[in-house]
Amino acid sequence: MKRNKIILSVLTFWVTLSLQAQHGEHDHHTHTQPVKDSTQAQPKQQHVHGIDSTHQHTAQEGHQAMNMSHAFSRNLPMNRNGSGTGWLPDASPMYGYMFHTPKWMYMLHGNLFLRYNNQDIAGKGSRGGAQFDAPNWVMGMGQRTVGKRGLFRFSAMLSLDPLTVGGAGYPLLFQSGETWNGKPLVDRQHPHDLFSELSLGYSYSLSKDADVFAYLGYPGEPAFGPVAFMHRPSSLYNPDAPLGHHWQDATHIVFGVTTAGFRYKNFKLEASNFTGQEPDEERFGFDRPRFDSWSARLSFNPSPEWALQVSKAWVKGPHLLDPDEDVNKTTASVVHAKRLGENAFLNSTALWGYNYSADHHREHSVLLESALALRKTAIYGKYEWVQKSTEELVLNEETYGHGSVFPVNALTLGVNQNLFKLGNTNVALGVQGTWYGVDEKLQSLYGKNPVALQTYIRIYPGLMSAGARR
Repeated sequence: MKRNKIILSVLTFWVTLSLQAQHGEHDHHTHTQPVKDSTQAQPKQQHVHGIDSTHQHTAQEGHQAMNMSHAFSRNLPMNRNGSGTGWLPDASPMYGYMFHTPKWMYMLHGNLFLRYNNQDIAGKGSRGGAQFDAPNWVMGMGQRTVGKRGLFRFSAMLSLDPLTVGGAGYPLLFQSGETWNGKPLVDRQHPHDLFSELSLGYSYSLSKDADVFAYLGYPGEPAFGPVAFMHRPSSLYNPDAPLGHHWQDATHIVFGVTTAGFRYKNFKLEASNFTGQEPDEERFGFDRPRFDSWSARLSFNPSPEWALQVSKAWVKGPHLLDPDEDVNKTTASVVHAKRLGENAFLNSTALWGYNYSADHHREHSVLLESALALRKTAIYGKYEWVQKSTEELVLNEETYGHGSVFPVNALTLGVNQNLFKLGNTNVALGVQGTWYGVDEKLQSLYGKNPVALQTYIRIYPGLMSAGARR
């Protein structure tokens, strides 16, 4: 009953905040100079904030897109914004609310799922769980130009998961990572911290083709992996974190990170110094910054539809229960975005993550996900292959072997149907199912092929910008 009241309060707060943001979005027209309609005849190479006018396509999106550049470059489109300093394709759709004052431009976006989640509907194993909960996050960002070449930005990301999901997180078969009550979480996804990002950034344009930038977060996200799962258009419809989250993008919340980077045209090289230890169980506070780990990432966007990256990290003692175990991490990813029409999009991600610990196991993870949005209906899916160890699944080593690694397969299919709008806030109904392929040695615990089922109401902002075309 207490959690239901909290969820209702979060729902009321989220919708109120969204409507206020929308009100501000409309009000900004009275405070700024009018911008010419992008559909009018213009020279082929007209630039606004250094952005080629080919990035502006319709009257609906033209005004907003021309008033906000990328968060770390005055010469890139805002649709390339991801999480932290990561890049998405320029053709990615953006969902949110934008409003501004004469000097500042602001954006607000987020996601809220009111759902029922059952991870083993047939009761085949002993490790499934069921729960009513509400995974959620909201993020705000502001930016302004500084002089003729500078750009300053700040962002804050909040999540009420600790209240609406619970300290032990939500049921998710084969998920592992972090702790609750001093014990490792297994077959559950941990809640995210109330303060998931509080960051500042500054970039300086050396020329139209080159920028240098710096990023400081407490907490924040280092230069590692692709854009985090909750910000990728290919995974926006799915309430669950990937099973390979701690191989691929779990560093998206670290308490203390500094990043410096350089962009030349569509290449970007950056490096970070950050805190390796994962967030502790106190989800409402701030952990001690350590700055004991490092990462480096090379990104390349060869065209408006593609974003590629490879990254490497050495992480000092990420696990609270085993602080002496350091982890070497490597990722590579390809993100694709395709506009199929005025309100139709295909967004996909292919991602590989690898963890290696000295005198321990080597583990790989692979994720393939895609979402097809056709006006009010979205069909989405995800395939995962992850190697999970005896330790991560908290298995008896005498029975299952010390250091054994088990392959896990998971296939998810879902549909998201928009029902109506509250202002510029969408309310959608969704359902998804997941089929798990279980190693024979684990079938006494999980069953042969357990099936999970979820149904949810999703609340999220309307389309703000449809992204670039070829």
